[in-house]
Amino acid sequence: MVTEGRRVLGAAREAGLTVRLLGGVAVNVRSRGLPPALTREYKDLDFATAKKSSGDLQKLLRELGYEPHVTFNAMNGKERLLFYDNPNGRQMDVFVSSFRMCHEIPLEQRLAVDEDTVPLAELLLTKLQIIELNEKDVRDTVAVLLEHEVTEDDTGVNAAQFAALCCEDWGLCRTITQNLASVRGHLGGYEVDRDTVAARLDALLDRVEGTPKSRSWKLRAKIGERKRWYQLPEEV
Repeated sequence: MVTEGRRVLGAAREAGLTVRLLGGVAVNVRSRGLPPALTREYKDLDFATAKKSSGDLQKLLRELGYEPHVTFNAMNGKERLLFYDNPNGRQMDVFVSSFRMCHEIPLEQRLAVDEDTVPLAELLLTKLQIIELNEKDVRDTVAVLLEHEVTEDDTGVNAAQFAALCCEDWGLCRTITQNLASVRGHLGGYEVDRDTVAARLDALLDRVEGTPKSRSWKLRAKIGERKRWYQLPEEV
């Protein structure tokens, strides 16, 4: 799946399209070599694209052998697209401008940071925004933080950007901080440098907690969990 992700990415780059990898394949691509405890099978491909590239990307994917989910794309195509490579049993999700699942992570203005994947801060947020965190996303989160330092710029996991997005959106912040703690609690299940990962989880949590919150964040915080703070994405 990683090889196929690189193939699609290369074709998009050659066509002059703004397309970046998301998901587990992106974690793998940003890795210098995952330890056995963090390797896993990737069942699908996830990409992010800029609005201006969406139409041309759809054409390119058909040329590369992918079939669109016509009904889903007609209803959701401004935000998300689905494609299938049926002979090889592959599904592809394409997120347009923003990543929208349980929470929204804006991407449009940050797609130029890295030439292959979305930035590490946003990649990590897409893994941690799931309201019911699953093992593969815990594993991928550990992989990112094992290999990449928490920094104040995009040379590592950009803590300033990570915190800024959380501190604009109370619901996102609630889920992210809860899941940072959850991942920390699951570190014992992985044969890796747990102290390093734990320190980086703590650094992100401290950065979020220490960053001033927006007015809208504070207003939503008054309502708290009395109102649902996340979306339940459509299963496809």
